[in-house]
Amino acid sequence: MTAIRAMAPARIPVYGRCVRGDGAARRGGPAGMSGERPAAGMDVTRPSPARIYDWLLGGKDNFEADREAGARLLEAQPLAGMMARANRGFLERGVRALAEAGVRRFLDLGTGLPTSPNVHEIALAADPGARVVYVDNDPLVAAHNAALRAKPAGVAAVHADIRDPDAVLARPEVADLLEPGEPVAVLMLAVLHFLPDEDDPHAVVAAYRDRLAPGGYLAVSTPSTEGYTGAELAEITSPYRTATAGVTIRTRESIEAFFGGWPLLPPGLVEASRWRVDGPELRGKMLAGIARRP
Repeated sequence: MTAIRAMAPARIPVYGRCVRGDGAARRGGPAGMSGERPAAGMDVTRPSPARIYDWLLGGKDNFEADREAGARLLEAQPLAGMMARANRGFLERGVRALAEAGVRRFLDLGTGLPTSPNVHEIALAADPGARVVYVDNDPLVAAHNAALRAKPAGVAAVHADIRDPDAVLARPEVADLLEPGEPVAVLMLAVLHFLPDEDDPHAVVAAYRDRLAPGGYLAVSTPSTEGYTGAELAEITSPYRTATAGVTIRTRESIEAFFGGWPLLPPGLVEASRWRVDGPELRGKMLAGIARRP
């Protein structure tokens, strides 16, 4: 599989340092590990989607099982690292666009491991009064969120499962964020493909989406089936079969349904690499879009 235009390996800043974004600096050895003890409740013998993603971005907070799964993923989809970086670029541009539109409250669901710039860094740079709540159920992510993201004023981290909207929305940090008065942006970036159909992901998204007042926003990014054969899809999802969460890749129509008919901001639902930027067109699309509640 090849891109129409090649993208040079990015240098992704992680906790204030720069590493190669293609993961090459981390492959095949213990250099990819953080040296920290596993967080409580974390099984390092099973790959974690958050830690695989961290490895794809060249991060250090991953273990041998994650690196092995990531290597198998790259064998099946050589563009996986580029798609991960494209998603990070969409996060940066999307949050900045929302902040410039006056959004000061952000609910980041399924946040993943911190990779600078984080949502709160972008939002606070636009408005020091911005507020951000991060939600994730991965123990390592929760530990890093608490240590790194919860320090600035107006930033909170919640250890919870986004598949239980009632429990998440009942948390005081989230309930306070959603109090009427200002528009709220709900971010579900590179997370919905880890919700299988039996979890009814469209109902999960609707539970959050429907709590937003008029003028609120929903941002989604997730891979689509476009450009793949059935055999390729099976090969790409295979590395996640032993992980803490499997992968379900959906059609464009299914992804569009997450927005509940809300109007999408220009340029609509497009590849993450091409959302408000002239990035490369990738075979194996990570679709991304932001919709506004009328």
